[in-house]
Amino acid sequence: MSKASDVLKRVLLGRALRSTQAHHQLLPKRIALPVFASDALSSVAYAPQEILITLGIAGLAGYAFTPWIGLAVVVLLVVVVASYRQNVRTYTSGGGDFEVATTNLGGNWGLVVASALLVDYVMTVAVSISSAVSNLSAFTPLIAEHRVLVAVTLVVLLTVLNLRGLKESGIAFAIPTYLFMFGIFSMMAWGFIRMAGGADLESESAHLEVHGTGEDIAGLAMIFLLLRAFASGCAALTGVEAISNGVPAFRKPKGQNAATTLLMLGVVAATMFAGVTALAYVTDAKYADPLHGSHLIDPATGRDVSGEQHTVITQVAETVFSNFPPMYVFVTVMTALILVLAANTAYNGFPVLASVLAQNRYLPRQLHTRGDRLAFSNGIIMLAGAAIILIYAFEADVTKLIQLYIVGVFVSFTVSQTGMVRHWNRLLRTETDSTVRRQMKTSRMINSVGLLITGAVLVVVLITKFSHGAWIVCIAMPALFILMRGIRAHYDRVARELEPDGAETTLPSRTHAIVLVSKIHKPTLRALAYARASRPSILEAVSVAVDADEAERLRDEWDALDLPVPLKVLDSPYREITRPVLEYVKNVRRKSPRDVVAVYIPEYVVGHWWEHILHNQSALRLKGRLLFQPGVMVTSVPWQLASSDRLKGRVERPAPGAVRRGDLE
Repeated sequence: MSKASDVLKRVLLGRALRSTQAHHQLLPKRIALPVFASDALSSVAYAPQEILITLGIAGLAGYAFTPWIGLAVVVLLVVVVASYRQNVRTYTSGGGDFEVATTNLGGNWGLVVASALLVDYVMTVAVSISSAVSNLSAFTPLIAEHRVLVAVTLVVLLTVLNLRGLKESGIAFAIPTYLFMFGIFSMMAWGFIRMAGGADLESESAHLEVHGTGEDIAGLAMIFLLLRAFASGCAALTGVEAISNGVPAFRKPKGQNAATTLLMLGVVAATMFAGVTALAYVTDAKYADPLHGSHLIDPATGRDVSGEQHTVITQVAETVFSNFPPMYVFVTVMTALILVLAANTAYNGFPVLASVLAQNRYLPRQLHTRGDRLAFSNGIIMLAGAAIILIYAFEADVTKLIQLYIVGVFVSFTVSQTGMVRHWNRLLRTETDSTVRRQMKTSRMINSVGLLITGAVLVVVLITKFSHGAWIVCIAMPALFILMRGIRAHYDRVARELEPDGAETTLPSRTHAIVLVSKIHKPTLRALAYARASRPSILEAVSVAVDADEAERLRDEWDALDLPVPLKVLDSPYREITRPVLEYVKNVRRKSPRDVVAVYIPEYVVGHWWEHILHNQSALRLKGRLLFQPGVMVTSVPWQLASSDRLKGRVERPAPGAVRRGDLE
């Protein structure tokens, strides 16, 4: 069974990599772009659609604001990209926004950013995968009927790919991402060329009517609705921050390569988002969601067809390529695929951030350890588990999940830009070179603009999305903040307890050795021999009289063998084993507090999992209780049964951290 699991692991994940091979896993810009940009690029598949859903509350008249909402999102994207280019050049360790906030604003602000990003990374996986399933549903209703199962399966497949290592997953994702970019740019070019040539392009939903619950809204209510639509469109900005957390994955010069990749991401993402939004507007594409106050009505029949609609990007592709259906299929398939791969941005960001937090003792240390493929395996698995729970809880519904989205990322945007402004202020106080000061002031101005705009958007997002599900994130983030503070407090408390103070170097007065005996057999005799070889001050064998006749027979056998160790039989009127031994050990400690009590426990080494159920249960319970007794040392004396021979030739798995430390040969 164990060998089979090892073989399966190697087939799925590949052979283990040495620590010295880590530099081979670094990414060139052409691979880094699809690895880190897939989330931001994939947002063109759902961000324009979410804008239309919100504007549809005001009925068809609300759609007139679509170009202006799209333009506002593009401007915001440009500002954020320009701001983050300053971040990645300055902080290259991989801490990203967490490092910026911690260094410049203090540890608590760093944890605020970390909790926001961790939540947002989980949301990225859930939203991207759910959106991919929605797009695939255009091909067959079977996927729509089992969308949760399909979404969970995709998460598992993505997890396996990432467990294989960063470079392999990057290469696997690069081709589909570039194909998606080709498909969207082709759709934009072909659509605008056809319209310039006089073609009348109308989407399948152009003849339908949008009826909203707020068709008569005006004034402040209308402004609030537009702000809410803008907040939904801001989903296009998610993933921009991932590069700042993934700078260590770039080839040298890391900071400059990350900044260049970020610039390419901004240009491509802004162009694609603007193009798809424009095409959706000019082809009169419509999308409604009854759960959010809008309905799609067929005027010919008066029937509500909201449940039969295709996604906006699918409608646009079908309209633009109405004279060339293969490209429609290509764009639809690539869109679904890029949405799956978009989750990979979170798979690269979450484990690295979790590793940095674990290194700073805010998360369990196991998250800092790389697996045998040089990936942060524990962080990858944790992310997948959290995303699967969300997908199941919200039934893989994009519109439900999107309401929880982007709150965390705008918290990190705002706090990070605040930290960068303080960073430049600190440097300007000591810098005297006029050229360098001018560059710093320019950078500070960029980050200041980023702070003002992202801060304003954060307020808009919180106000407009709070009652629609964002309150869940507003609870999750503080809860995660408190949890991380608690973990840090625990690690600090343990460190203080373990600090040497000289008392632990004092030699004990004597060693009182106790060998636990159930019957006289080879394991018992070996334990007696090991205990005698350690030359304790006092050595005795102890047995518990659960059955009076068996205890008497044990005494007789002991005397007959003339063993050079005295046997003490403890009375147990309630047929317990653990409590009499514990009371005896405590009594020994009370009589001689400066003595050390060494307890030797014979144990069987077995080769099958089911044998563990049949053996060693009393020893495990007793060992677990003895470990809590001060001044008591517990030693397991193994006896290998014949079944354990099957494991002698087994290749040992590396210990946690062995690959990272370079201990493997």
